[in-house]
Amino acid sequence: MNAPEQLRDREHRYDPQRIEQKWHERWQSQPELYGAEPASSARKKYYVLEMLPYPSGALHMGHVRNYSIGDALARYMWMKGYNVLHPMGWDAFGLPAENAALKNNTPPREWTLGNVANMKRQMQRLGFSYDWSTEITTCLPDYYRWNQWFFLKFYERGLAYRRKSKVNWCPECATVLANEQVIDGCCWRHEETKVEQRDLEQWFLRITDYAEELLRDLDTLEDWPEKVRTMQRNWIGRSEGAQVDFKVADSGDKVGVFTTRIDTIFGATSIQLAPEHPLVGKLIGNDPDLLSRLDELVEEQRQAREAGKLGETEKRGFFTGAFAINPFNEEKIPIWVANYIVMEYGTGAIMSVPAHDERDYEFAKKYDLEIRIVILPRRHEQGQQEEHALPYTAMDSLLINSGEFSGLGNQEAIQRMTRLAEEKGFGKGKVTYRLRDWGVSRQRYWGTPIPILYCDKCGIVPVPESELPVLLPEKIEITQQGGSPLGRVPGFVNAKCSKCGGVARRETDTMDTFVDSSWYFYRYTNAKLATAPLDADAVAYWFPIDQYIGGVEHAILHLIYSRFWTKAMRDLGLIKNSEPVERLFTQGMVIKNGAKMSKSKGNVVSPDDMVERYGADSTRVYSLFAAPPDRDLDWQENGVEGISRFLAKVFRVVVRYAPLERQNDAGKASSPVARDLERKLHQTLRRVSTDFEGRWHFNTSIAAIMELLNAITAADAQISSGAVPRRQVAAMMRDLVLMLAPFAPYLAAELWETLGEKSELLREPWPKFDADSAREEEIEVPIQVNGKNRSRTVVPAGLAEADMRERALADEKIRPLLAGKEVVKVIVVPDKLVNIVAR
Repeated sequence: MNAPEQLRDREHRYDPQRIEQKWHERWQSQPELYGAEPASSARKKYYVLEMLPYPSGALHMGHVRNYSIGDALARYMWMKGYNVLHPMGWDAFGLPAENAALKNNTPPREWTLGNVANMKRQMQRLGFSYDWSTEITTCLPDYYRWNQWFFLKFYERGLAYRRKSKVNWCPECATVLANEQVIDGCCWRHEETKVEQRDLEQWFLRITDYAEELLRDLDTLEDWPEKVRTMQRNWIGRSEGAQVDFKVADSGDKVGVFTTRIDTIFGATSIQLAPEHPLVGKLIGNDPDLLSRLDELVEEQRQAREAGKLGETEKRGFFTGAFAINPFNEEKIPIWVANYIVMEYGTGAIMSVPAHDERDYEFAKKYDLEIRIVILPRRHEQGQQEEHALPYTAMDSLLINSGEFSGLGNQEAIQRMTRLAEEKGFGKGKVTYRLRDWGVSRQRYWGTPIPILYCDKCGIVPVPESELPVLLPEKIEITQQGGSPLGRVPGFVNAKCSKCGGVARRETDTMDTFVDSSWYFYRYTNAKLATAPLDADAVAYWFPIDQYIGGVEHAILHLIYSRFWTKAMRDLGLIKNSEPVERLFTQGMVIKNGAKMSKSKGNVVSPDDMVERYGADSTRVYSLFAAPPDRDLDWQENGVEGISRFLAKVFRVVVRYAPLERQNDAGKASSPVARDLERKLHQTLRRVSTDFEGRWHFNTSIAAIMELLNAITAADAQISSGAVPRRQVAAMMRDLVLMLAPFAPYLAAELWETLGEKSELLREPWPKFDADSAREEEIEVPIQVNGKNRSRTVVPAGLAEADMRERALADEKIRPLLAGKEVVKVIVVPDKLVNIVAR
């Protein structure tokens, strides 16, 4: 092969490394390419965002899938003429950096920023269209100073407060975990590490102040997955009922209980207290036997919590010797301590109604407590009532043995009894929530320092805003000892009280890293702003986020916290929107060897390896093609190889037909094959456009492009002979490249240039399909019954056999012929005939 032939062969061979390196270098020299226009732009805005990653060291294919989805959408919206904001940053604080520091003797900052640089390099090589001028890194002072600023504002409004609390403690992380970070009794980061319970002074954010609004506004999030909304509803856990005070007999004390079933209060035969209820010690005094029993119950609860089986253990308890007075009937009922009652929920006390509650019934049977029936099913016949097995818990019931309330339906009784409790002063209607305030204190180093001082004279003193940021010391010895490593740094701990000027001590806890990710997407709109956390005008233009993409595992933690933060910012007067995200998409996981791809599973596939072997475009397109985006993807490397062959075929076809645009059209009349190709093109345009606008089944979009390519190659002889007008072929090549651009940007850019185009592909208008051209050709098909023609029907060419069968059986002329007969089978010859065999 001579030199010109070798050159021509190289030009006609798909070489992803050569092509992608060329365009990578060109795009790197154009930092403004993916930049959004200012908020003053007249264009309609589109804010598309993927959840920012933790810089763990390297991307894996789970990341690539997430970012490929967002990148395809961003590129499509640019081509649709929108002003697109598509940023990226780094959720850079957190325990893994400390663990790496312990393991590798590398400072967390050095380890983290090194990982950021590597992952950014990977993202750029993959061709993701991020505007890096908006990049944020949460571990840098220019970001975390605003975490501290928010904390001070929340403290001023009473949203941040400190109290002693029983907390979840991960011995491996050596820090506190939020309730949401405890999964089946184990740490969310260490699936086999049991979480312990400890009593510590902690900082909390009053997310419960927004519980009702967080719940109510879920109904406005119509473009969020119902699964996510349900998970949040369940976590918020709204219960509507009444709080009733039971006086302790022969004492001035009261036991408050919350119940959703005040209609059953006449059936209360005991009071049950949590082992850690503050009244327990007073009621049992110094009785050594009762104290020993109490210790046993406390230990049982501790073990059950740590095992994630609270409420599942055998129900046990003991009688305190004290009694309470039921305010509705003045009856004295015994006060017990029970291991299935916990202080974290309600008031830490319940009225036990064993006839009408499963847990109470089990406890009463065990300890032979009275079981009194006070509700029964409604009458079905005059003077009769249904018998029902106990415990009977149905709401649609009638009261019995309930004094003046007997005979009422339970709903009416609930209203009347609650009203009476309020009138008499021993109770009131109340709404409670499962949601608890957000504990944000962490006894670790690598996080945002909490901007608080402790002074013996002045107490808790906020750090003045003028002194922010409170800098995290860079050189520090990190150990796995209890308490924050910052507490062992005198230069950090020792401070001067900003009120009295005396000696003060800095708070050594750092903030939960979910603080960083609760508001980061606002910072993207003006990431370099030095005077405020956000630009109100920019936020007003860009928010809410039009499309947010991330894993469903963040349904509770990140997404509920970010909704709370948005509402708190609104109430601070910083923003006007009440929700951060208009539309949420939760992508499926990438599975390999039967498990989610992750470092801990040891089944990570490096995108660097895939890019080196097959190219970035093949790696990205496979992640979109192998499964619908909302489904799990079972990783198969041979699938990437198959996509590489497909892209090579696209390259060959476009390069082959590119010169046709520069030739004069032969002027031949449109042929059947030309009409077929035109129809196929517009059907493909319709499919891809519809997928972007609606269901996001990019796998079917790519499959449609494959089918179009097959149709073009099948018509090669007719194209070469001139049966298809050259202008039509040239236009088809152009539209083919435009459709490919969101999925395989490197190859599309190369082919766009090959077609002689000079414009920037990213800003080229998205091609429109013609509905008439996309319409299937219609044909007339005979319908037979037992081999004889009985009717004819007009259907689209290529109609599926099942649809053809259904149409034939529903035909108006055929139905009378089948009356009273059994259809044995229906024979469909596609596009030819249908024969119904009946007897």
